[in-house]
Amino acid sequence: MPKISAETVADHRAMQRTAIVHAAIDVLLEHGYAALNFSEVATRAGLARPSVYSYFKSKDDLVVAACEHQLPKFLQRIEQAMSRARTPRSRLTAFIRAQLEAAAVGEHRLALAVEHTDLSPEAWRRIGDLHERFAPGIAGVLTELGHSHPDVLAELVQGIVNAGVKRIDAGEPPTRVIRLATELVMRGLALPAAGRDEFLDEAGIDDRATMDDAP
Repeated sequence: MPKISAETVADHRAMQRTAIVHAAIDVLLEHGYAALNFSEVATRAGLARPSVYSYFKSKDDLVVAACEHQLPKFLQRIEQAMSRARTPRSRLTAFIRAQLEAAAVGEHRLALAVEHTDLSPEAWRRIGDLHERFAPGIAGVLTELGHSHPDVLAELVQGIVNAGVKRIDAGEPPTRVIRLATELVMRGLALPAAGRDEFLDEAGIDDRATMDDAP
């Protein structure tokens, strides 16, 4: 059982809260929302059960705190990838690739753990607000590319990415999923076809041989 100590009361409370959030994330990732309870979280954090209630009043509060801890890191990864891209087209491929790469290393697992949970409307609103603050949108990119319904198309593109995440979870090679998802979006948006090397560069695929690993 870990012991928490700090030089000041404020530091001590911050460390306790962080330990609780980390413990909650571990439970969610290992066993899912149904297994999340304050007793288990307290045990993992090395605290008494009443201590958890001094920071969080409900499971919903705990789940929101877990999302507040993890989601910005995931979304900032996407934003950083897009910021390095030089053109609207390459920003779009970066948007797709960054999410699927994150899925390949498990960074999306918390989102999956809470996706179908019975959270309160208020909890979902708080998570949605968090996403809105940090999520890099692609509606502007689609506008730059000349599309007249960018908001609708942005949701459709995200739907393709979400389907790709599920395929990666099912064991499909990430490089194949990234390639196919990017091709589908680019062709679906009727963007000018890139040359083979240009496409690989925009999709961030270094191994040219992977282009032939699937029909």
